[in-house]
Amino acid sequence: MKKVTLKELVAGKIIFAVLVALYYWMWARNDWKDFYPTIQTVVGGFTFWYFVFRAIRVRKYKQEAADEMAEANLHRCDSICLKVCRAALIGIGFACAIGRLVLTTEVIGYCLMGTLILIEVVRTVAFWLMDEKGL
Repeated sequence: MKKVTLKELVAGKIIFAVLVALYYWMWARNDWKDFYPTIQTVVGGFTFWYFVFRAIRVRKYKQEAADEMAEANLHRCDSICLKVCRAALIGIGFACAIGRLVLTTEVIGYCLMGTLILIEVVRTVAFWLMDEKGL
């Protein structure tokens, strides 16, 4: 089995963010179609197996020698993403205050789920760039 890299583990968080957004959609939707139970079953099964295989990869990563430079880059990326997330949440908060009569809680929830996915993508790209350039 190939060596587990920190890039692989960081990129896997995008899938986690998408799964959280899918579960939000399942809970927040207002309509019902006959194929929704199929989607829910597929997403539930994929989530279960994704977490099983991810746990195996994380365990294997912890048994290997740590890449200290990559871990330092990850901490920097997390710091950058915290600032981006803070700005996005402030923007969403002010948008909610301005449009309090127009925006529903469902729309606000979708904005938050979009922010979650955006932050994970930004984190992965920033980490990949920092790791490639050796910063």
